[in-house]
Amino acid sequence: MSFETEMPTRQCDPQRPAHIPLVVVAGLSGAGKSTVLNVFEDMGFFCVDGLPVKLVGKMVLLFDELKLERHRGLALGLDVRQTDFAAQWEQVMAEMHKTGIFLKLLFLEARDDVLIRRYATTRRPHPLETLLPGLDQAIARERTMLEGLRLQADLIVDTSDYSIHDLRRFVQEQWTLENNFGRGMRVHLISFGFKYGVPLEADLVFDLRFLPNPYFNERLRPLSGMDGQVANYVLGEDPGRAFLSRFQEFMNFLLPLYALEGRYRLTMALGCTGGRHRSVVVTQALLSSLTALGFVVSLEHRHLDLG
Repeated sequence: MSFETEMPTRQCDPQRPAHIPLVVVAGLSGAGKSTVLNVFEDMGFFCVDGLPVKLVGKMVLLFDELKLERHRGLALGLDVRQTDFAAQWEQVMAEMHKTGIFLKLLFLEARDDVLIRRYATTRRPHPLETLLPGLDQAIARERTMLEGLRLQADLIVDTSDYSIHDLRRFVQEQWTLENNFGRGMRVHLISFGFKYGVPLEADLVFDLRFLPNPYFNERLRPLSGMDGQVANYVLGEDPGRAFLSRFQEFMNFLLPLYALEGRYRLTMALGCTGGRHRSVVVTQALLSSLTALGFVVSLEHRHLDLG
């Protein structure tokens, strides 16, 4: 998941400001869209939720006309209840690209059981339940409707294991990390613990459980992969040291090929048993090396605090 502080110049007309951070928040109902929009509002964005797709372009122009200079940008939440949502989205995107307007698309999702539990807790109806006989069918229908939009997303976030506070912190961290939107392929790194489950959104998954495990060192066990002592234990000597060198060399070879193939986003998940030590160490090291190569990299330690 990654955001930015400054976006490319957009030349819709001579009066347009040089930079307009524009974020569209979409995804499954109940996955946290309102929470994310609240985060952007707190960060100084002008936010609108439940916006019909056809009004996205008009909202951008209105934002310009009102000269809302005190706002850092524009964040829009989409209403997905239109039956022709996909067709409308494609039309709006084509029109915006013609005028030089580009946006950041954040897509939120969660597992079916989590969405059902959240709706049971809030006792609010799903937006599509008026058209379908049950909540499970409404969720399934919405997933189908949004498949095309999901494929176009710059960042896909599975919020199943996030509390409201976790999601808020994640969005804030990603906004801070992203500084080069639109400049090459974006790489999202996730450290995780296999005992909590493999991230479903991962394009590539690496199992790091062969590395020396700090968990069995009583002095290091309470620490995390963010601590230098743990990093030195895992990567300071072979096989960790040799692995990291070869792994970075492999990434240096592999990622440019993905970029050349036309990929604009790649999610890599690196796992150990609990997601607290080895996976965090290697993910941090990979973050540094990929950033030095010029890739736009975002980072998520998904299970760091669960151990």
